[in-house]
Amino acid sequence: MDNLTHSLVGAVLGQAGLKRTTGLAMPALIIGANLPDVDAACFFWLEGTEHLGLRRGITHGPPALVLLPLVLAGLLWVWDRWQTNRGTRPEARLPVRFGWLYAMAFIGCLSHPFFDWLNVYGIRLLEPFSSQWFYGDTLFIIDPWLWALLIASLWVSRRREKAGAEWARAGQIGVAAALAYVGLNGAITWFHYQTRGVASEPYPQAHIAAPVPLFFWQREQVAQLYDGRWISSGWDGAPFGHGYVQSRATQCRLPDLTATRRANSQADAFLFWSRAPMLTRAPDGSVVLRDARFNDPNVRDRFALALPDVKCEELPRP
Repeated sequence: MDNLTHSLVGAVLGQAGLKRTTGLAMPALIIGANLPDVDAACFFWLEGTEHLGLRRGITHGPPALVLLPLVLAGLLWVWDRWQTNRGTRPEARLPVRFGWLYAMAFIGCLSHPFFDWLNVYGIRLLEPFSSQWFYGDTLFIIDPWLWALLIASLWVSRRREKAGAEWARAGQIGVAAALAYVGLNGAITWFHYQTRGVASEPYPQAHIAAPVPLFFWQREQVAQLYDGRWISSGWDGAPFGHGYVQSRATQCRLPDLTATRRANSQADAFLFWSRAPMLTRAPDGSVVLRDARFNDPNVRDRFALALPDVKCEELPRP
């Protein structure tokens, strides 16, 4: 999910009552909820699509979820001691208890992979023990409806707190509402898999029900046919073949790219990440490597890699 969502989740958890546990609990929850995304620093040294093979991996796995909160709790504890020594520590701050501080940082960090798992992009939850990708196919990566639920509960809770009234209940309702919204979307995805997947025409050999922006009740159906061609339904629930991915003329057969992966680190990273790899024809007869999940013209070039040494081969006849 986007970092605003992660931050709001951490803040609402604090307003649900967790910030009463120790001083600096709120920054521990909010920063912790974003901390696994430290892997975004890879953009400074990796080129092209190489980041796809690193993101949502090692910093989202079990060892990192134990160690990152420990580092964060240590830094916040040192910050509190430094302010105390300088005489600048806020009087209203609760005593900082390291055990509780670590617990809050851990809860914040733990919320991050849960929400990342919910979208179609995927996450390697067991890294470094396993590089398997997991997909929740439940929420689009940016969800304004979830923002609205979290912001509303946060606003009500903070307003009640400033008025001296009981404030944790509003945060707790916000957590419950967010989980109910996730559950509703999970049910919608399940319904689409049951009714539009392998049990219905065109009987695809692979099928993805992808959440779409804003219209949370809809799913883009992306499917691979037995000839290797990827097709989609678009966002409006239209029949397969009406979306962005359908033309046989523009798609190429996916050959064995083992040698290409050995010689091209970007291709290796892309194929390691890709859930629905597909090749499209370039004007010179070579191919462009894409992922059928992200073939919307507005984003497709962000998830594409030209392979000039690979020639386009026609798809086999169904």
